[in-house]
Amino acid sequence: MQKTPSFSTYAIIGTMLFGMFFGAGNLIFPIQLGQMAGTNFWPALIGFLVTAIGLPFLGILAIGLSGSNGLRDLASRVHPAFGLTFALALYLTIGPFFAIPRTATVPFVVGFEPFITPGQVTVWLAVFSFIFFALVYYFSLNPAKIMDYIGKYLTPAFLVFLFILIVTAIVKPMGSFSEPVGDYTSLAFMTGFTEGYNTMDALASLAFGIVVISAIRRQGIKDRVEIAKATWKSGLFAMGLMALIYGLITYMGASSVPAIGTFDNGGLIFAEVAQYYFGPFGAVLLAIIIVLACLKTSIGLITACSEFFHETFPKVSYKQFALMLCLISFAFANFGLTNIIQFAVPVLMFLYPLAIVLILLGLSSPLFRHKRGVYGASMFLTFFVSFIDGYSALTDSIPAVTLPLLESVRSFYLEFLPLYDIGLGWILPAVAGALIGFVLSIKQEPVQMTTAEDR
Repeated sequence: MQKTPSFSTYAIIGTMLFGMFFGAGNLIFPIQLGQMAGTNFWPALIGFLVTAIGLPFLGILAIGLSGSNGLRDLASRVHPAFGLTFALALYLTIGPFFAIPRTATVPFVVGFEPFITPGQVTVWLAVFSFIFFALVYYFSLNPAKIMDYIGKYLTPAFLVFLFILIVTAIVKPMGSFSEPVGDYTSLAFMTGFTEGYNTMDALASLAFGIVVISAIRRQGIKDRVEIAKATWKSGLFAMGLMALIYGLITYMGASSVPAIGTFDNGGLIFAEVAQYYFGPFGAVLLAIIIVLACLKTSIGLITACSEFFHETFPKVSYKQFALMLCLISFAFANFGLTNIIQFAVPVLMFLYPLAIVLILLGLSSPLFRHKRGVYGASMFLTFFVSFIDGYSALTDSIPAVTLPLLESVRSFYLEFLPLYDIGLGWILPAVAGALIGFVLSIKQEPVQMTTAEDR
């Protein structure tokens, strides 16, 4: 008879999940949101939480409740070729091409670069990123231990140092909230809503879902219903913890303007807040917070990506993939944070609508009996919007790649497609595609789903 999991089991798995999600980007975006939202703190924060927490939670549930054995299985409900292609694109994006290299460059830029002479930055970035990825590789060698490394040790240590700074800011506020600026003046909720995309955790949730399920199975939970129950309870614990910390960090940013002024990015704001409260020791505290945040996220990403690539190409071992991913990430990290962000944004803007629609389809799949036509038509129409989203982000960074035909399409979307101007133009095509697919596939057989238990 299978034992009923205790609350501590859910808490440890939830803490592991929180640790994998909550990296440096999750620190720097809400503190900047707080500065810009000011007195519109609450609507901006609520909008941010919907996408920064709600979507990742749905992503975890889409893997855990759908009975799929990870992202590739879920995406294959569109078509097996799409399943492989989309999974490869997403894992490479949140893996060695963009997200993993950023976990090394962000702590270096925020915590160490201010103390290095400009001429030595390149050398010290190479040294720092080498040591960083050597540690990541060591901790990633045994995926069965990831719950211990992240859930029991790294995340609690990170939270202790972070709460030292947060509690100090609450006990000794820097000042009152300032007036909102920019779009936060009249569109605080929607601006916070779209700002939550920047965490990119909805993409990561599709990759982390199978890591969570594997951790649950290692706790002796084998029944599919119990796995689904443990998934949403652990996810709820993780997202509750994230919501609390996001709220406190956003408050810290909103109250900081009178004392330190405004800055262009959240990393600089964090540095100034730490300096304001703790002087030179603040730099050390911030470095510890950022390194721990990025280290645990990097371990989670390397583990998730290595397990996926090993499953897809079984002739190469998990450990070999972990080593290759660390080496590739080390190489990309040394291109510098600015270049990583410049080329990552277009790819992420292309993938994000597709990932959101896939998550929503996975959760609602029983309503249309898992019909492949619903998946296919909805994703097909979403693709035409997300492609232009990615193109638009690319031309913002590199104007030379502008193409007249695609500019005409973008102008058409801006004029006629509802919500496109606020980044939500994919909604109507996705819904229309689902309805069209449902009508056309009424007589179609449901998708034959496979799970780990069926294999």
